Amino acid sequence: MILGIPKEILDDEFRVAALPETVVELVRMGFEVWVQSGAGEGALHTDAEYAQRGAKIVGDPRTLFAQADVVLKVKQPWHNQQLGQHEVALLHPGAILVTFLHPAAPANHATIRMLAERGITALTMDDIPRISRAQTMDALTSMSTVTGYKSVLLAANRFPKFVPMIGTAIGTIRAAKFLIVGIGVVGLQSIAAAKRLGGAIKAVDIKDDARQAGESLGAKIVGFDVPPEIAVGEGGYARALPPTWLEQEQAALAPLVAEADIVILSALVPGEVAPVLITPDMVQRMKPGSVIVDVSIDQGGNCAASEPGHEVLRHGVHLVGLWNIPGSMPVHASWLYAHNVLHYVQNLFARGLNEPVWDDEIVQHSLVTHHGKIVHAGTLKAMSQRTSIDSPGGASGA
Repeated sequence: MILGIPKEILDDEFRVAALPETVVELVRMGFEVWVQSGAGEGALHTDAEYAQRGAKIVGDPRTLFAQADVVLKVKQPWHNQQLGQHEVALLHPGAILVTFLHPAAPANHATIRMLAERGITALTMDDIPRISRAQTMDALTSMSTVTGYKSVLLAANRFPKFVPMIGTAIGTIRAAKFLIVGIGVVGLQSIAAAKRLGGAIKAVDIKDDARQAGESLGAKIVGFDVPPEIAVGEGGYARALPPTWLEQEQAALAPLVAEADIVILSALVPGEVAPVLITPDMVQRMKPGSVIVDVSIDQGGNCAASEPGHEVLRHGVHLVGLWNIPGSMPVHASWLYAHNVLHYVQNLFARGLNEPVWDDEIVQHSLVTHHGKIVHAGTLKAMSQRTSIDSPGGASGA
């Protein structure tokens, strides 16, 4: 069975789904591993290193996609400008794709439909259940660690002022005010990074345990209280708030956003579209020169004014909606992700290469398309909501 590792084609994406050290383990499982030439360059690994560990180096991505029975990627399939084809069209029907798909995000719905129509079995690494035996496969947590740290550096680089308090002969410059929305892995890393830079930090989360974790790192906890039965869902994750509670959260955030210099947004509901917490009106009320880094953009974004995959200026506010922040730290990000994917593949083929364990809890949770159908619950829910919004007489967008 051929397992393919293509070179990523999204702009500024330098990660790779397998390293020479994980290729060894994949070969040991019985796979014939094909690696596209140059796939590991961004993570500082040469073709020769892969070849020495047992991989076959393939120059033409069309050949790799057409022949591979299993394809491991970092980001969702994309239109290959050089080939004039979408990567989904390059996959052969019946192939298995393992990657970050963010399938509930509206921007990715067309790709998910293409995967189903082509008969691809697609599994997404952003919906691994948070159970003990899946910890080594939890790529979302791994990438969130990178993203939380890097998002603060991105914001500080775009912020036209000092971050720490600076004393000078002519007066004191006050520390920049950070607002961290969502105190998960991204939020905690953001708090830690902002603290190292000397920022004044406030943080918001609807879950009590997350607020306690943020406070332990030195953030001032703000926002509003939500009853646990409304805020917390399966596995201890945040639950999508009902519309009335979401409106209350937006109202509570409005004055906090207005006074903030830098806002890091990472509020997510696993497997679903990210809740819109920051409205265009709230952006308009921010101080010129302020920065919003919308880390949740892969799942639709927490800010209604963010543009997926782009940086834009609105009312003097820098809105950073970059998709692949971990891609800017490809060495450590690839090391983390490649090992997450290796453990996932080992679990998927625990019974042997000819018998994927489709009934496994981890596999079921991350399965997006199978046998020509879309089976991912969060994606189906998001698609249904989008259809309702777009249909005549449907509700207007949130």
